[in-house]
Amino acid sequence: MKKALIMAAFALAAAAPAPAQTRKPAQVPAAAKATFKAQFPAVKTNTWEQEGDKYEAGFKLNGVTMSALITPAGKLVETESDMSPAQLPAAVRARLARDYKAYQVTEAAALVSASGATTYEAEISRGGQHRDVLFHADGSLAKK
Repeated sequence: MKKALIMAAFALAAAAPAPAQTRKPAQVPAAAKATFKAQFPAVKTNTWEQEGDKYEAGFKLNGVTMSALITPAGKLVETESDMSPAQLPAAVRARLARDYKAYQVTEAAALVSASGATTYEAEISRGGQHRDVLFHADGSLAKK
């Protein structure tokens, strides 16, 4: 029994997403850094993290906390802009109020893909547990 519990714990740990790892600029591929500089020339300082096989640049632009997810080859995957939960589209706020009444919305962001499609992310929490839910502007659920 004890062996089965240990095996189950290892299986769960292996299935969990790896946390992002902080990277120094020298550890980030030149193509990713070049794309970031070309897309956000006004940004003078940023941080880098590695998320799986992609790199995330964290920065502030016009007072908004943002991030850009970029492949090692320099392809911009998406940008994320933090916002207050009150700034989410009305349909998203209505869906949260209806379907997630028992949860508190702790964070919100707008995600813009490379194709220009915008989705909205709401971090919800209940009982110390946090999770992200993605929506389209019309309040329908989106997949990441």
